[in-house]
Amino acid sequence: MAKRPNVLVVLSDQQRPDSCGVFGQRLDVTPNLDALAADGVAFDNSFTVQPLCGPSRAALQTGLMPTTTGCWRNGRSLPQDATTLATELASADYWTGYLGKWHLASDGGYLPKPGTGATRFGNRPVPPERRGGYKDLWLAADSLEATSLPYRGHLFDGDGNRVELTGFRVDAITDLALKALEDQADDERPFFMFVSFLEPHHQNNRGRTIGPKGWAKRFRDYDVPADLQGTLGDWRWNYSEYLACCASIDANLGRLTGALKALGELDDTIVVYSSDHGSHFRTRNAEYKRSPHDASIRVPLVVRGPGFRSGQRSDAMVSSLDLLPTLVSAAGGEPVPGDGHPLQEFLDGRATRTSALVQISESQVGRALRTERYTYAVTGTGLGRLARYRDSAADAYEEHVVYDNVDDPAQRHNLAGTAATAELRRSLATQLEDEIERLEGTRPRILVGSS
Repeated sequence: MAKRPNVLVVLSDQQRPDSCGVFGQRLDVTPNLDALAADGVAFDNSFTVQPLCGPSRAALQTGLMPTTTGCWRNGRSLPQDATTLATELASADYWTGYLGKWHLASDGGYLPKPGTGATRFGNRPVPPERRGGYKDLWLAADSLEATSLPYRGHLFDGDGNRVELTGFRVDAITDLALKALEDQADDERPFFMFVSFLEPHHQNNRGRTIGPKGWAKRFRDYDVPADLQGTLGDWRWNYSEYLACCASIDANLGRLTGALKALGELDDTIVVYSSDHGSHFRTRNAEYKRSPHDASIRVPLVVRGPGFRSGQRSDAMVSSLDLLPTLVSAAGGEPVPGDGHPLQEFLDGRATRTSALVQISESQVGRALRTERYTYAVTGTGLGRLARYRDSAADAYEEHVVYDNVDDPAQRHNLAGTAATAELRRSLATQLEDEIERLEGTRPRILVGSS
């Protein structure tokens, strides 16, 4: 039997692909990721299934749509009997470990009322049954922004004890990961380690992005992304710090791959780098994501290791649903029923995907179809303001935004309701209804607008 690969997943939070050199960033922000891509595979069309922390992470861990797991908004915990990356790889005799931000343990929404059964672990240890099957190492917090600031704070270990973070948060979490890799080297099992950083997400209780001290000045001469040019939002005050956070993560990615090389394990390890969603810097709604725009739903994805060593680029439409089947396949496990496909099958032509379904919550009850050319997004009708937190889906939707991403890559010109696009929009509406029915089990009505 061929040697089974180790697996290292590094997940950032709220990172746009265009912050990375491999995806077009001019400044020297991500040299380590760029080198990884040069010897691996860069996926140019990678999308989250929902641009929100909890739902996206649930999809990454399970390979299922957020409405299938019930994690369709923040504040809804991962089912304790869920089949996850950790349970599947543990059953294949892998060592499993998780470090950093979890965001899948708490129930009850943002303002749980007394007596409603709400259970929150924002600043408390996550109990073992709510850890998604990670058993050999746990150094995490359900709400890392509640237990830490950029230069101080703590995680919790597997016994619920506080583990202090020393230095910049990304560095401190990486220090713990490096120690874990060193300790695991004596274990005969292959390892699966998931490292989840909070950066470059803004610090919620500070209302801004905070990078390592002094790093932002390296990135003041940035090119404004096309979708942000001439807009309001808060990118002018945050973008240099945002790139500084991305550079810090990249430097620590280099520390992790360097440690694997020193241990003689790098070429036997699948390294996955991605993010849970992007950021539009409050240019599309009142905050940073929760919208169908590419800045919100598009994520970086680079994979390097056994089966991913060609230095190629793929334009396949892939999503967060594909991580679990990819890693289970690489580990030699049996296929798991789910909504995604192994990335290996997109690379060798066994799988194709012409569109990605995106669910949207908290800002609206929304759905979007992202095809190779178009974005077609709809929002639930007649639901009231509370529905965005109360309802996972709608019986009927109406057009919200429609973009031609070839002619309008910055997504500035909304084609919804225009007479010239009526036939196109009817076709896209039918495609979206088909995808919702396939992945959610019910077929809604989509009201196609007219001029």
